[in-house]
Parts: sequence; C-alpha cells; structure tokens
Amino acid sequence: MKLTVLVDNNTYIDQYFLGEPALSFYIEEGGQKFLFDTGYSDVLIHNAKKLGIDLNQLDTIVLSHGHNDHTGGLAYLVNQMSLQNTKLVAHSQCFNQKQDEGEVIGSPLSREQLDQCCQLSLTSQPTWLSEKLLFLGEIPRRFDFEGQQPIGMSCENDQWVADAVLDDSALVYQSETGLVIITGCSHSGICNIIKYAKEICQDHRINGVIGGFHLFELDEQLFKTLAYFAENRVKSLYPCHCVSFAVKAKINEKIPVREVGVGLSLIW
Repeated sequence: MKLTVLVDNNTYIDQYFLGEPALSFYIEEGGQKFLFDTGYSDVLIHNAKKLGIDLNQLDTIVLSHGHNDHTGGLAYLVNQMSLQNTKLVAHSQCFNQKQDEGEVIGSPLSREQLDQCCQLSLTSQPTWLSEKLLFLGEIPRRFDFEGQQPIGMSCENDQWVADAVLDDSALVYQSETGLVIITGCSHSGICNIIKYAKEICQDHRINGVIGGFHLFELDEQLFKTLAYFAENRVKSLYPCHCVSFAVKAKINEKIPVREVGVGLSLIW
C-alpha cells in the first residue's frame, strides 16, 4: 500500500503545497486507487495536480465521518470531474445534517445529491474494499475514557439531537508485518478503533497509525491512550490534523512520532 497526504494542517518548507485544517489521503492498494476524506475545499485538487495524481481515475472514495473538514472537498470533486463510476463508501449516518452552535459543520452535499453522481454505498458494517484494505464501519465504544463526548448536533428523523458522531470510522490495511490504522479524526476514540481493528482482522500486531487522534490536552485520556499504545506495542505513529503540538511532544517521550505534512508518501 502507498499512502500520500493530499490535505493536512501542516505543509513542508520549500514544497509549496496548500494546507488547511482538514484531511485527505490518496491510497494505492491492490491495483485500486482510493481517496480517504476530501478535505474542506478544493485544496485536494490543487495538491493532487502538483503531485501528478489524477483524481479522475479514482475507484473509491471513503469518508471517515460527516464533518465538513473531511467532506467539504466533495462539492469541488463533483463540480470538476465525473464520479459516475466511482464508489463512495461511508457510514449510514455520515450525511445527516450537522451543526455546532448554529454553524453548519456537516457535508455540503446530501445523500440524495451524491446518489445521483456516484455509486453510493452506506454501511455501518465492516467492509473489505480490497483483499487487504478494510473499512471498519461503526466503531464499538468500549473504553470509558474516549468517544463519550458529543460534538454539536445531528438531525435524525427530523429531530436535532446531541451528535455522538457514530458515523466516525477508519480504514485498516492488513500488511504482512501487522495492521496499519488510517483515521480521520478518531471521534470514536483511537484506542476503540485499534481494538476493533484487531478483532475484525484477527491480528494483534499494530504496524502503524496515521491520521487524526482528536487529542489536544495533557489529560487522563491522553495518558490512558499512551498506556494503550505501549501495551499494544504500536511500532510507528503519524499523528496529524487534530492533534496538538503538546500532545505530539508527550507521545514522543514514549513512542517516536513521525512528522506528517502535505506531499508525504509512505509505503507499507
């Protein structure tokens, strides 16, 4: 598997890509081309062109969850290229309307709109996208120190309710040396995600984790997360997007943290 960072908060000096507080990864695996999240704007299209990546050739788009810093680029993709033969995989609640303190924070496109321009596949179940790449579906929340706080409101059955972000999911690549976890924001909890990935794949080796962990403070959640990483002998960590510098520095005291920025390519 080859993973290239198309969108992230961080950019590298002297490379001149665009950055934004959002996330998008381009993944090549098993002869297929995947886009994991779409960032917030048309930044992913600009960066993809500079990297020589043709988004017209995408086989599958996967969304980690419905927040607009992960789905916003969909509107630009739909406007600038044909996705009629592209599959779009997401949790069944991904396109619920979402807001926070009156501000719209959900997808700019509805389920009905996307159903007209791509091959929409919504599921809460684990789904294999290729022989080695898995969409986890809905993540069971087993640890009481993470994934418990709602974020904004979600419209369900015409009622606005506190949003537990049940649509938050992740990808897992089953490499020969262990699992590679690929996350968007980890609203369901990075430890919950890793635990579920191990169960579904029947593999307890964690080769690497890349993506947002949604960790900002040096608090109980972080210290329990660090303990879980150590217990599971996580080999490499690539925290990005929604992880503060203070958290990265604290993690780095226990496990080496690798820098992530737009244009980074990794091969597992």
